[in-house]
Amino acid sequence: MLALRIDAMRPSLERVGRFDPQRSRERLTAGFDAPYMHHIVLDGEHRVGFVTLKPEGPDALRLDHLFLRTGFQGVGIGEWVLRWAMAQARAQQLDIRLTALLQSDANRFYLRHGFVLEGEEGVDVHYRWRVRESVS
Repeated sequence: MLALRIDAMRPSLERVGRFDPQRSRERLTAGFDAPYMHHIVLDGEHRVGFVTLKPEGPDALRLDHLFLRTGFQGVGIGEWVLRWAMAQARAQQLDIRLTALLQSDANRFYLRHGFVLEGEEGVDVHYRWRVRESVS
């Protein structure tokens, strides 16, 4: 999973001058919660990514570690995963919070899918999708 995270994040991390394999390992370890991790598999056998969706406080879920291998980005898989996460949130009547990296293409992706900027902290950009404002 670390190799997949590095593969997916390296271009964005290099843009902000923060690529460091050890730091990548630490960030993955700090936020990873195995019971909430889901592999993203194509054709029943090709693992192309992973995502975690876990409870965060009484009113939200945290979408973490949505990573896709290079070559599988920009082809609709991330959108499918995001629709899945939103369906989970709707079923529980919970918002979704996430953090993206400054200058990452992910920022446009999340804004395009209804996430609202909540703030920035260093190179992290925080977003929230509100279940009550979404259209099913």
